Amino acid sequence: MTRKAEELRSARWMEPDDFRSFGHRSRAMQMGYGPEDWEGRPIIAVINTWSEAQPCHMHFKDRVEWVKRGILQSGGMPMELPALSLSETFVKPTTMLYRNMLAMETEELLRSHPVDGAVLMGGCDKTTPGLTMGAISMGLPFIYLPAGPMLRGNYAGKVLGSGTDAFKYWDERRAGTITSQEWTGIEGGIARSYGHCMTMGTASTMTAIAEAFGLCLPGASSIPAADANHQRMSTACGRRIVDMVWEDLTPDRIITEASTRNATTVAMATGCSTNAIIHLIAMARRAGVQWGLEDLDRIGHQVPVIANIRPSGKTYLMEDFFYAGGLPALMRELGDRLELSAMTVTGKALGEGIKDAVNYNDDVIRPVSNPVYHEGSLAVLKGNLAPDGAVIKPAACDPKFHVHAGPALVADSYADMKAIIDDPDYPMTPDHVLILRNAGPQGGPGMPEWGMVPMPKALLKDGHRDMVRLSDARMSGTAFGACVLHVAPESFIGGPLALVENGDIIELDIPQRRLHLKVSDEELQHRRAHWQPPAPRYQRGYGFIFARHIEQADKGCDFDFLKTGFGASVPEPEIN
Repeated sequence: MTRKAEELRSARWMEPDDFRSFGHRSRAMQMGYGPEDWEGRPIIAVINTWSEAQPCHMHFKDRVEWVKRGILQSGGMPMELPALSLSETFVKPTTMLYRNMLAMETEELLRSHPVDGAVLMGGCDKTTPGLTMGAISMGLPFIYLPAGPMLRGNYAGKVLGSGTDAFKYWDERRAGTITSQEWTGIEGGIARSYGHCMTMGTASTMTAIAEAFGLCLPGASSIPAADANHQRMSTACGRRIVDMVWEDLTPDRIITEASTRNATTVAMATGCSTNAIIHLIAMARRAGVQWGLEDLDRIGHQVPVIANIRPSGKTYLMEDFFYAGGLPALMRELGDRLELSAMTVTGKALGEGIKDAVNYNDDVIRPVSNPVYHEGSLAVLKGNLAPDGAVIKPAACDPKFHVHAGPALVADSYADMKAIIDDPDYPMTPDHVLILRNAGPQGGPGMPEWGMVPMPKALLKDGHRDMVRLSDARMSGTAFGACVLHVAPESFIGGPLALVENGDIIELDIPQRRLHLKVSDEELQHRRAHWQPPAPRYQRGYGFIFARHIEQADKGCDFDFLKTGFGASVPEPEIN
């Protein structure tokens, strides 16, 4: 289907012979544009999450010009619009507190401006779901431009993986096995170019999910940020979005139940971040696809991890993944596990985009017959401690903890937890289950990445490097260990985790997908009768809105009023 110029959305602003459109045209001319820039041309929003607080997107100041070049090449008019950069490093208490704010900003930027389609520029963890959720809700044609992974880290001849090796060497620093000079060297070598984390953390996971959904050009999510192919891909995004507008290729034709299955399958095969569960559910539900923990766990049972990328893999990083053939090669290895007829932003089926993909290194991208791990990256646990679910990453923890029972050691806050883990003489054993609570969506607030609780000094000094840790928080996708996360409902609102006491036996059984508190129902009822809800985290502002409308982890942590089906559709703005 080809649209006519007079059918363009932007024409409502720019074409009428009336006073208001006179203002639109005259102010465009104030910026140096002329009628030849907009007449009969789609106006394309370029939503740019660059900022001086966002190291993952430092190249976006340059890349946006390549995007604009592509838009102009295809006969469109670019309009750059800045959006929240959501720096995972610098934003506190957590960027998850603001993911939905970015989604709202994106939706309203697109609604309120004279634009016909959009290129979304993101990459750092929450920017991918935030941008796409907002654009899905708005419904205009869009294409996602991933920031790309940074170059692999290096120190003293050793390859370093961002996040993953930071956690690893921080434990060694706390154990006293590396010097301050070595620690400083690691600090300077672990992140040495622009781009997001080059491990299979949340950023690489979410850009892979975006590509598997069909929202990126084929192979775009694997290109390193510093590679010249990234500039060419950026220009190609600009060219393609203009055609998408003329074709009226809207997100409802791309994000379907079939493409959601593809995105989930690819996520599991990559050894994805645990955060993928929350964001994937939220993205799918914005498109009206009812997707939940059971769907993710079902596919997780069926799909092995075949990307040998840290932290689930042992050796390689995203740069190696790109050289091996990138995501198209991984998807081709998955073969008929994917629904190859699903539509993509290319205007063609997924299968068309990957049919010529080649796997150049079958140790980096394993065949299904020789996986890194025999099941998918994540497992969903349920039981009386997590009635609505919890998540663990079995491939990234010591197998001896896959079935475990041990006494609880409870911290009610991050400060309490630090007091425990920083005390070299704290009485505990490797069998203890260290619990951090009041760190969920409302309790955190915002569900911070506190779930990979650092190993206690009392255990580090004896050579232990893993133990079962349990919380209603999230953890970095670059992290590893026997960490049970996203316990729902969270403790702050009275979930069963709030009722655990020191010494209670916690039973973890990953093969049976079970998380159980070995306490009688009568005792739990007694404890609940005496439980007192904590004081609200916010009394005003955005946090006040957040606390009243945020959903729990098993539902994707979206705002209830942003769900598909909540209220009537928002009409196009009046232009008067």
